[in-house]
Amino acid sequence: MYVELKNINKSFESYQASKDVCFGVEKGKLSALLGPSGSGKTTILRMIAGLENPDSGEILIDGKVVNDIPASRRNIGFVFQNYALFRYMTVYDNIAFGLRVQKKDKRYCVERVRELIELTGLKGLEKRYPSQLSGGQRQRVAFARSLAPTPGLLLLDEPFAAIDAKVRKELRTWLRQMINIVGVTGIFVTHDQDEAVEVADEIIITNQGRVEQVGSPAQIYKNPESSFVARFIGESALIENYDALIGFDRVPNVETAIVRPEFVEAFKSDNEKYRDVMDVTEQGVIKEISFRGGHLEVKLDVGNGIILTTNRSLERRPISIGESMRVLVYRLYLFDGAKSYLLPNKALDGRTIE
Repeated sequence: MYVELKNINKSFESYQASKDVCFGVEKGKLSALLGPSGSGKTTILRMIAGLENPDSGEILIDGKVVNDIPASRRNIGFVFQNYALFRYMTVYDNIAFGLRVQKKDKRYCVERVRELIELTGLKGLEKRYPSQLSGGQRQRVAFARSLAPTPGLLLLDEPFAAIDAKVRKELRTWLRQMINIVGVTGIFVTHDQDEAVEVADEIIITNQGRVEQVGSPAQIYKNPESSFVARFIGESALIENYDALIGFDRVPNVETAIVRPEFVEAFKSDNEKYRDVMDVTEQGVIKEISFRGGHLEVKLDVGNGIILTTNRSLERRPISIGESMRVLVYRLYLFDGAKSYLLPNKALDGRTIE
């Protein structure tokens, strides 16, 4: 591992921001610290950077404990949420700043800055000041400036938070490409699930100062290790009386189940495609319909206080609030305190849909 955190604890007076935090990041990988506000992700990033000191535990970078090494000597590049560019410096001078602090020779500085300007798509903007740039251009400058001294580790604190949605999506793809080209190890903080899933090789889920789970985006989504992770990733319904659903029995010591949208299908009773499974469906009523770009998100009341969510293609026939639908639940996520597992609908009994 290029970066390792071992049993890290950090408190601010009576508030414990980090609780026995442990994880590692492989060299050349881009990892996302993902969690809700106040979950401790930014504190972790600042401790790795040397801007905060842990109360206990060890932080290792490239095999060396860096707890007592100042931020300036950790070989780290840092990209801030608000860019933190020098407003009185041009694009060129902002990028060159770290190299001049290192007292690199002039020829090297010129070559390195030109290389980064080309790499980050800033050619032609060298003489502009930050106030003359768009948000996306400023973030590219901040990224180039952080890479100029050739750091071994790049840290990014919600790097796209101050950018509008369309540009933010473009920069996600751009950042992923840049990390691959440069080959630097990276860790970025975000509370945006889509951002983490699209950009990161690995996701570190934080909650109330603890690390809930570490894994690839696919692993986190398909195999959540706690009910928090299952609820936090994706749009899920938390159900206590899951045994009220057709095809599911109550499991000892399991009080709640989680149902993801892809576990649910809603259709009209005259739909021939589902004729062979109609006997295992619930009667549902549409309570909400939300447009999500490429699909509709539909919430249905199936009785017994249970509201389920499913996604519906825009290519299917129009539906409306208050309309009755048949609702099929394929499976549930259950958590017994030690592990999570999928519980299939036993009433389906091997039946499939054509």
